[in-house]
Order: sequence, then C-alpha cells, then structure tokens
Amino acid sequence: MKMTERAQQLVRARTPFVHATVVRAQQPTSAHAGDEAILLQDGTIEGFVGGQCAQNSVRKAALGALQSNESVLLRVLPDGDLHFPEAPGAAVVVNPCLSGGALEIFLEPQIPPPLVQICGATPIAEALADLCELVGFAVRRSAAGEDALESPADTTAMVIASHGGPEAELIRIALDAGVGYIGLVASKIRGASILDELELTDAERARVRTPVGLPIGAKTSAEIAVSIVAEVIQAIRKGGLAIPAHPASVVLEALDPVCGMTVTVGPDTPHLTVDDVDYWFCGPGCRKSFAATKASS
Repeated sequence: MKMTERAQQLVRARTPFVHATVVRAQQPTSAHAGDEAILLQDGTIEGFVGGQCAQNSVRKAALGALQSNESVLLRVLPDGDLHFPEAPGAAVVVNPCLSGGALEIFLEPQIPPPLVQICGATPIAEALADLCELVGFAVRRSAAGEDALESPADTTAMVIASHGGPEAELIRIALDAGVGYIGLVASKIRGASILDELELTDAERARVRTPVGLPIGAKTSAEIAVSIVAEVIQAIRKGGLAIPAHPASVVLEALDPVCGMTVTVGPDTPHLTVDDVDYWFCGPGCRKSFAATKASS
C-alpha cells in the first residue's frame, strides 16, 4: 500500500500519526531524499526513512511531535559537527551509532480534527454538515431515531437539529459521554421546556446551548448553520472546549547498554534476552557487540 493511501486510511479511521519525509541525505546513509514513512502512536514505523540507528531518533522525535501537534525538521547527525547548512527551527539529534552520513527529515503530525455529530435530517442539519466540512471539522451524521443514540465518546460537539424525536434522550447521552458542546435547534420556549424535563445540574445546563448559535439574527438554514459553526469555533478557540484525544499507547523506553542511548521500544527495535533480562539497542551493531561480550564472559 502506498503511503498516500495508508495516510488516507488512517485519516478516515481518525487515527493520529506522523508523516515523515527525508528532505536531505548525506552519504554514506541508506536513506535518500524523498523516502517517507508513517509513524504510529505505538512506535510502529511503516515505510523507510533510514536504518535501525536513525529509526530510533526518528521514532522518539515523532512521538514528541504527536504530543505537541507541531511539525519538526529533524536533523540526525553522527557527531556534533553540523554538516548541513543551518535551518531555523530544526531539531538536532547527535546519534553516534550512525555509520557516517547525516539525515534531515520533516515530521508532520496528523491529528484528527474536531468531530461534530449532527442529529437530524432537516435543512439546517444539511447546511450545518456542509459548513462543518468547509471549515475542516469531521462530521458524523445520524437521523433522529434510535441510530442517533449511540454514545458519542469521541465527539467534540453534538448538534440536534431534528425538530422532534428523542431530543431529551440525545442530550442526556451526550452529557453522560462528556461532550463539551451540545446544541439544540429549538425556540427559546421549547428548548427551555426540554431542558426542564431533564432536571440538569448547573454545570450540565452550561454545556447545552439552546437556542443554539451566536446571536447574529440568523433566519435561513444557511445563516443558522453559520451561527452554530461560529459558536463551536469560539468554544474551541476561546472557551477551552476540549477535543477528545485518541487514546495513546504506552510507549516504553530503555537504555542501550552499549552506547548509552535512550531507545524507544517499538516492534522493530533490536532486542536481546540474556539470563531472563531484556535489553534493547539503538541498532544491530550495538546488539551484536553486546551479544559478543556476554558470550565471552
């Protein structure tokens, strides 16, 4: 599978990853400019951006990029001498295990965008779905029936635009799932009546917007959709509305007993078990050296 196809697959599954691309390579090195890989939260590397020694540095930097959600230009060098021209904002890693050469790799994290669940099949729901996609939000559509009652655990915002159906039940489910923004398309009187039925706490009531949307005097379905999207953006950018994070895998680190480098333990990290003790290495060279030392002792 090509990297672009794999990336699209992960985006559809809302799985965080880092896209790594070799932008410069200095011989001798096994990687070349244009080589690319995808790095997952568990440390898995799919593709090629260098040999075992380089992979450990790339893996560690990629996991940091996922946490910060900021792109990184990683420069992996065999010693402290900067062989490449200076690059503002680059992160430099000195990896003494490299067999010469140097690499410069661009790491671009891909974090799932805010997910807005829209309940209903009304003109407002249709306009809202189109506008959410236009601003880069992910959209999940559901009708007003039982199919909308699934727990929205990964949802940033839920908007109920069904003009009927199990509106109160949907609000209750969204509240229990921890959704931070819940909007109900209804008049002020009808919305208040529905909320009164639920007997909400003050904290829960603060998470439900009805009438939903910023008060811009919206009349048409499209205008109402604009007011709702604007309010969601405001809640995220200024109100601290949290975007549920994909559960991160627990990533282990170990100390290479030969070179002393901190190694991020992944599925392809060189490994050796001696006397029931596990050791991990930055590359096959250190593993071979350690094994030889143990065999002779």
